[in-house]
Amino acid sequence: MTPLNFLPILHASSSNYFWKGNGALSIKTFRNGRAFYEAGHGHFAVGEGSYLLLNRGQEYSITIEAETPVESFCIFFPDQLAEEVYRSLIASEEKLLDDPLSLNPGPIDFVEKTYCNDEWLAPALLKIKAEYGNRLEDGVWLDEQLRDLAQRLVQVHRQVHREMLKLPSRKASTREELFRRVSIGHDYMAAYYAKPITLEEVAGAACLSPNHFLRSYKQLFGQSPHQYLTELRLQEAKRLLLRTDTSITDICLSVGFQSPSSFSGLFSKRFGASPSRFCQKK
Repeated sequence: MTPLNFLPILHASSSNYFWKGNGALSIKTFRNGRAFYEAGHGHFAVGEGSYLLLNRGQEYSITIEAETPVESFCIFFPDQLAEEVYRSLIASEEKLLDDPLSLNPGPIDFVEKTYCNDEWLAPALLKIKAEYGNRLEDGVWLDEQLRDLAQRLVQVHRQVHREMLKLPSRKASTREELFRRVSIGHDYMAAYYAKPITLEEVAGAACLSPNHFLRSYKQLFGQSPHQYLTELRLQEAKRLLLRTDTSITDICLSVGFQSPSSFSGLFSKRFGASPSRFCQKK
């Protein structure tokens, strides 16, 4: 990988890359392709429109295998910065004055998953990416940006815990663990949608029984795993039809559908035109 810069910002480009290890609390983003991560029990594919959040000390591997260079832009946070920012948001002014350096209430355990670009993080990441090249020697500016990002991460963290309330478990700890496992299954489908994966395989990745995963997934996402996979495959097929000259049959098979006729029917129902008609309009 050819680095354009280094910590706390890594901006690089590569078509073939592998690394394994652990690191700081970090945000991973990519353009012009996808990077594949394995972290803990999770499998993650990170591309445009999303970011991956990994906790400090988490062991992970990253793999990029692409025909053209994939651009990465990753942010790494100094140890305990997120905890410091979190305390400044929840502690009273009196406590902050009496004990300004305490890190209570302790470390934040962010949910490690891919997040869709949101109103909190995405604009700030774009701003840093556009400006950091001319600000590398400005330590105050960089520190401010990292603290602003950490505060936005706390907002994302709070939103995730609101989403957990969709799961009916009485105990908060049970809801959180179930949320993490269902999210692992969701990310597994996003990473391997082009393969003929099964519900049993996805539930196994999430360390849940198929019935438990299916019920919990519907509660959390408002649709079934099959509906999610179908939509994901159709959207990727649409993208390929628009941007490439690959044959319809090859596109059908490359995104995970097994039958061209079934694919054509699903595509027509979803987008109001058959794949061949869609190509003609292009």
